[in-house]
Amino acid sequence: MIQAKAQPVLFALARSKLPLRRILSAYYSSASEPLQVFGNVYSKDSVTNVPVSILEKVERKLHHVPHHPVKIIKDRIVHHFQKKYVTRTGNATFTHVDNISPVVTTEQNFDSLLTPPDHPARSKADNYYINSTTLLRSHTSAHQRDLIRSGLDRFLVTGDVYRRDEIDSTHYPVFHQMEGVRLLTRDELFAGQNGGSTELQLFESGPETADKQREHTIDAVKMVEFNLKSTVEGLVRDLFGSDIESRWNPCYFPFTHPSYEMEIKFQGEWMEILGSGIMRHHILASGGAPSKIGWAFGLGLDRLAMLLFGIHDIRLLWSHDPRFLRQFQSVSIDSKTNVTFAPFSKYPACYKDISFWVPREFSCNDFYDVVRSVGGDLVERVQLVDKFTHPNTKQDSHCYRITYRSMDSTVTNEEINQLQNNVRERVVKQLCVQLR
Repeated sequence: MIQAKAQPVLFALARSKLPLRRILSAYYSSASEPLQVFGNVYSKDSVTNVPVSILEKVERKLHHVPHHPVKIIKDRIVHHFQKKYVTRTGNATFTHVDNISPVVTTEQNFDSLLTPPDHPARSKADNYYINSTTLLRSHTSAHQRDLIRSGLDRFLVTGDVYRRDEIDSTHYPVFHQMEGVRLLTRDELFAGQNGGSTELQLFESGPETADKQREHTIDAVKMVEFNLKSTVEGLVRDLFGSDIESRWNPCYFPFTHPSYEMEIKFQGEWMEILGSGIMRHHILASGGAPSKIGWAFGLGLDRLAMLLFGIHDIRLLWSHDPRFLRQFQSVSIDSKTNVTFAPFSKYPACYKDISFWVPREFSCNDFYDVVRSVGGDLVERVQLVDKFTHPNTKQDSHCYRITYRSMDSTVTNEEINQLQNNVRERVVKQLCVQLR
């Protein structure tokens, strides 16, 4: 059960000359009714920025919906790990967790993963905050430390994650991630290696370099890197076929070092599909596993589903039209063949422009949220098509083109005009812009 209501901003406030941060704080604080998510009540404060349209998504859980492409990909990954990584008695060694609430604390989402206080990843412009200490998780990594603390050494975590983002055919404010984690003891890592009983060690006290953390030996890092990459490469071959071409690139994450991104060559183009790395030792230590070393990877299930099933618009994943799910009813978990999504309709697009002078501290993601809140999944794309700076006042003006298109019916121009008028009214009231 989700309840969320927001009182409109006072018109005088919208016309004031206060900095945008203070205006938005006043706006969200004026909506005094608390938020209720999964039966838990949360007080709002000046940081609250999660709209009703996003809270309405938290119970959809596409990764639990039978025949849904996101669930199919999730099940295939779980099946791969449970089939390949088993004990001598045939029991799966990786535990799968996919029912953790998306409501987390800032400590879980950021601090437990060593994200610095001033890191851009914490920004209100990129996250959906329930209040200053609670938000909708932006990644499944938010649960790493706690699951390690519960005693798990090998696990997969699936969940819906939330990020404020641009609006187009491949981006949506809610998507689904799967996290894989494995911890290893010294004996597990070096089993079968020459001299493993005495010479090879996990830890040392030394400087951090581009190749390793200060706590780890280079021997341990190279072995964990090999274990991680061979595990991920096996998974990708299982999903995309044994002839898939892949490559690794170095990257950066606050919670792993060294870190690696994997790209695959799909339909002639290289594309990144996951991030991974050697887990920061502090995370293992805070989880109660200081004598172990570990790796982690994270991937987007929605992106994989769109690639493997030829789904051209991410909004389709959220469609209630039964014609969508019906196309995937014959797809099995262990099948090596995929159906290609056949569009069941193609309705004409309607384009509307909106121009306004932007206030200080303006965030385009604030504007995208307003558009989504009004137009919902009728909004196919929002593009910044023009920017202009007044030569005298030095004030910036933005012009955005909003593409409206329904995926299952024809929408009249009158209906779109009403939505566009609502957008214009809302951006003035909520973002305090001056229309041109």
